[in-house]
Amino acid sequence: MKAAHIARQHLVSQVLLRQFTMPGSGGAGWQLMPIDVCNPERPTKLKGTRACGSATNFVAVDSASVEALWASVESRAPAALAAVHAGAPFADPLHVEVLRDLVVLHYVRSHRYRGVHASAFETTSVRLRGELTRRFPEQLRREALRRTGLHLTAPGSLAAFAERLIEQSEVTQAFESGELFRTSIENTFNQVRAMAATWQVEVLMPESGQFLVGDNPAVTVRTDTTPFSYNMAFGDAHSIVLPIGPRHLLALGPGNMMASVPRAVVDEINTVQVFAADRFVYMHPRSGLETFVRAKARQRQADRVNR
Repeated sequence: MKAAHIARQHLVSQVLLRQFTMPGSGGAGWQLMPIDVCNPERPTKLKGTRACGSATNFVAVDSASVEALWASVESRAPAALAAVHAGAPFADPLHVEVLRDLVVLHYVRSHRYRGVHASAFETTSVRLRGELTRRFPEQLRREALRRTGLHLTAPGSLAAFAERLIEQSEVTQAFESGELFRTSIENTFNQVRAMAATWQVEVLMPESGQFLVGDNPAVTVRTDTTPFSYNMAFGDAHSIVLPIGPRHLLALGPGNMMASVPRAVVDEINTVQVFAADRFVYMHPRSGLETFVRAKARQRQADRVNR
């Protein structure tokens, strides 16, 4: 029997979001502070983790399959995170593997990846339409005559017919249904996981201040620029960073290490989280970061208007 579809899917693991929580007042449970970076002046209120970091029908088809893949990592995360908090993340090689997989999972299972997937499909479709009309005009005319009874001669009508063929193809139908995305995200996770297997895990802690986490939490960065550049291709990055709590951040690097980083680096990483977010960033209610985030969100808006 096929497992039921799961509509509400967390893109930021609840096990990570819980690290940014504190007990709410009046028995409200554990809560964190979300800020809408697309509307930085909007008042905010504390929320529980179930209400944060999720998307409806992110994987629209056979979501139970991909959720099981994510669970194979997330179910092992609590023990690895406990080792981080205990100051011994490298004592067990399995913890290192889980922490690295946690970074990869959040890099792939993201709003950013879905946007890349949709953009790549659209680019490929446009290129294919151009190639069909340029390289196979006679075949298109014969197929149009066979299907419609019309003799198409104008370039525009041939292009429109080519677009119709593409829209009716199995690949396009799989894209529209979400099946192509489900297959793509699973394959990409396995590919990036294999690529990242040669990297080690750095656990970074702030000398002062706290980390926050965005809803695109695992971000590729280069640190040879100020401010840090981000969202480049995996192979062009110095690291992928993932905040796992106010006091800890994972970064893929050449060797396993624990280190403290100065406040300036913490601010750079938090800025990247704000700029790379799809809509929200999340922080500990007592982090003192609300003013910082709202200022960076306004800067993000201004930068996008001026592009």
